[in-house]
Amino acid sequence: MFIGEYQHTLDSKGRIIIPSKFRAELGEVFVMTKGLDNCLFVYPKSEWSILEEKLKQLPLTNRDARAFVRFFFSGACECELDKQGRVLIPPNLREHSRLEKDVVIIGVSTRIEIWSKEEWDTYNNDDSLSYDSIAEKMAELGI
Repeated sequence: MFIGEYQHTLDSKGRIIIPSKFRAELGEVFVMTKGLDNCLFVYPKSEWSILEEKLKQLPLTNRDARAFVRFFFSGACECELDKQGRVLIPPNLREHSRLEKDVVIIGVSTRIEIWSKEEWDTYNNDDSLSYDSIAEKMAELGI
């Protein structure tokens, strides 16, 4: 399980260091793709396979389903860590997530999210993001 928040810096070649606590669970090869809220999603291959199977079940006749699958798979790439624990983030994914220098890497249970620090701060300071009201909605879902 991925948990925690870590601050890192994108180097001039577009690489970031993945926190050591995340590396073993990610495995040698993992998948990075466009995420929601202007971040990147990073999945171990095992979790990616589960998600891929669920997305395959979406009806091809549903326009929103097609759009989501296109969004998700078109940005996906297999990645590997180098010997220093860094991963190269492709230019299209850096652009999508607005990564320039300061980066926040968070663990979100079965995946990692990579955020630009600016986007992460904006997300966390959003007045419409009330944890109390979100908690109430989760209670309605039985959580």
